[in-house]
Amino acid sequence: MKVEIWSDIVCPFCYIGKRKFENALNAFDKKEQVEIVWHSYQLDPDMIPVKGQSVDQYLATKKGVSLEKGKEMNDYMSGIAKEVGLEYNFDKAIISNTMNAHRLLHLAKKKGLQNLVKEKLFAAYYTYGKDVGDTAVLVEIGESAGLNADEIRNMLQSNEYLREVRIDQLRGEQLGVQGVPFFVFNNKYAVSGAQSAEVFTNVLEKVWEEEKPLVEVTTAAGFCTADGVCN
Repeated sequence: MKVEIWSDIVCPFCYIGKRKFENALNAFDKKEQVEIVWHSYQLDPDMIPVKGQSVDQYLATKKGVSLEKGKEMNDYMSGIAKEVGLEYNFDKAIISNTMNAHRLLHLAKKKGLQNLVKEKLFAAYYTYGKDVGDTAVLVEIGESAGLNADEIRNMLQSNEYLREVRIDQLRGEQLGVQGVPFFVFNNKYAVSGAQSAEVFTNVLEKVWEEEKPLVEVTTAAGFCTADGVCN
């Protein structure tokens, strides 16, 4: 079984969705036969980081609300993350364009290390306050997962995988992705948002047993859109 997941590193529901899906997958007796592929989906591809801008300020500006409201929204998200064992430290998070992080994920896919690198990128951004747009940080993350540091640097200094990132984005849009995370199971069913482990379990079992055209089996919930709305 192949599970394709469209997501962005700076989408808070994407890390939560990853963990919920993994909880279902770990209880799935065919988990060793499930291939996971991460696809790039930038929520803000044209974003230019503003030095010193906090995540609360960025969210408030993007949504046109007060700084206090922006912080309140991020605090709420931290509480949801905590429910699945994740630690979100938005006070440490560094806003960054995620293009190079997605390029690193494509390199990691080539080496069979994509899922591990994805986890490390999420943790770096949400928990440890590292700049996932910084070359040194990306080299550190990739190397800790088993990638070659020089290969990462050379890739980031080139245009390698830029096309792949954009193709991922385009394919997602063609599939009807309007927010992330977005999970596609064996090109049969789609799950939109960070649904419960029970939902993922039901879909894993259903896809294993039958063949059907791609249909969305849940209503959209727990995802972030490009206009900065997280539902």
